[in-house]
Amino acid sequence: MSSNISINKEIEEYINNHSLKLNSVQKEIISYNEGLGKVKRMQIAVSQCHFLHLIIKISKIKKILEIGTFTGLSTLSMSLALPKDGQLIALDKNQETNKVALNFFKKAKQDSKIQTIIGPALESLKIFKKKKEKFDLVFIDADKENYKTYYEKSLNLIDQDGLIIIDNVLWHGEVIDKKKNDKLTTNIREFNSFVNSDKRTENLIIPVGDGLTACRKL
Repeated sequence: MSSNISINKEIEEYINNHSLKLNSVQKEIISYNEGLGKVKRMQIAVSQCHFLHLIIKISKIKKILEIGTFTGLSTLSMSLALPKDGQLIALDKNQETNKVALNFFKKAKQDSKIQTIIGPALESLKIFKKKKEKFDLVFIDADKENYKTYYEKSLNLIDQDGLIIIDNVLWHGEVIDKKKNDKLTTNIREFNSFVNSDKRTENLIIPVGDGLTACRKL
């Protein structure tokens, strides 16, 4: 049996150079985020942009809910993969980064597909449930403390075969470090175990970026 390859920066660069090319505005967002200091780690990886694009295309997804938007790289990556009549609702609590994201969406001519809502995501999720809104895909990349709650509420918003994809599930590799027992790392470990034992979905952790869990509702 062959072993898994270790992905270093050189391999990652090779993969990106031999994969789907980024849109010019996606590149612009990445460049913008480089000047933000440590907070730029909230951005998804280029490999995750490609993965989300492929999943949306092959699954013929038309309606997406995103929980956590930052400056819009993940949002734009998903919107670009949607058909012309597709819709993406992006939830975030930061009005300043949302303004930046909106400018990028407009520049990429994707603003007609994207609706942003500023405020606590849990409140928006309650409203969606009350209105019986349904989505084909929910992408979760927000505060880790609420991952389990976001996941539970997202299950109410998708039908059978609907997808939930969650970012940062490998948490910089710290999920396997027994010396790391801070609150966030513990939350991610507990969340991963919970999802893995959940009989309502089938899940797979995919080692791209900081780790994505893809769940299909049964």
